[in-house]
Amino acid sequence: MSTKDELRQVEEDLARLRAENQEVRDQIRDIGATDQVEIATMISQADEQVELIAGLERRRDALIQRLEEEGAR
Repeated sequence: MSTKDELRQVEEDLARLRAENQEVRDQIRDIGATDQVEIATMISQADEQVELIAGLERRRDALIQRLEEEGAR
């Protein structure tokens, strides 16, 4: 897989995870204070997704840097 293809895949994964994370957070807001255990589970899931997003953002930045270095050669 080329660096550009990998970057495109990372960008797609980021978009998907961000949308999923927003959906989970919207669900939490809509549930209200009815089921604290479910809300805590959903918050934990959303926090895990934020960690995944941060990792993908670091990967994206590394790929962009690699592309810039390849272009400079």
